[in-house]
Amino acid sequence: MARKDKEQDSENPGRLKQIALTYKMTKRVDRWIGLVISAVGLGTFGVVLGIGFLIGHPIYLGILGFLVALLTTAIVFGRRAERAAFSQMEGQPGAAAAVLENLRRGFAFTPAVAINRNQDVVHRAVGKCGVVLVGEGNPNRLKTLMAAEKRRMNRVVSDVPVHDVIVGTGEDQVPLKKLRTKVMKFPRVLPGHRVTEVNDRLRAMGDLMSNMPLPKGPMPKGMRLPKGGPQQRRGR
Repeated sequence: MARKDKEQDSENPGRLKQIALTYKMTKRVDRWIGLVISAVGLGTFGVVLGIGFLIGHPIYLGILGFLVALLTTAIVFGRRAERAAFSQMEGQPGAAAAVLENLRRGFAFTPAVAINRNQDVVHRAVGKCGVVLVGEGNPNRLKTLMAAEKRRMNRVVSDVPVHDVIVGTGEDQVPLKKLRTKVMKFPRVLPGHRVTEVNDRLRAMGDLMSNMPLPKGPMPKGMRLPKGGPQQRRGR
């Protein structure tokens, strides 16, 4: 029993510290976050408490109002913190990969399945909607890169729908903050076992990260890929 209490005490400071760090990060982007969540919390509590006085149960409704205010404040804070995080990630290399890694259960994600010398990159997610190719970089170059990746995949999964998504703020592009919603809205056409089968086939085919001798971790800024593809280098 004492051990459980110690574990809970050790976890609580970590959670509070995480909330404080999240608040500081959000504050840098959203300077009104403190006023907004305070207004939401106090407003919600005041409304519920007022209803309690009207119906003659201020104590019960006061307790309920406090709990509802906490829940509402947490929801508003979470959404604004997420929005602030996306605004800081916007335009950064690998931002789309960070979003795709946090997709709901049922998706298999593989980062950087294709990349060119200009560091335009294509990621792959496999789910019940089929295959989703997500590109980061120059839209014109990405179209060529994604078309080549489609032809490569067509050899092993020609009967599976493939969706193209280019992350950005231009025409026919998807903003980073809407990427997860966009992917989740694609129609579901594959059963669960087919998702695993398709992903296994694609991984067996290999991808850029497994075929090229790239160092682990983020790609150094300004790094250029060697001329020629993996097949050309193997033939030397």
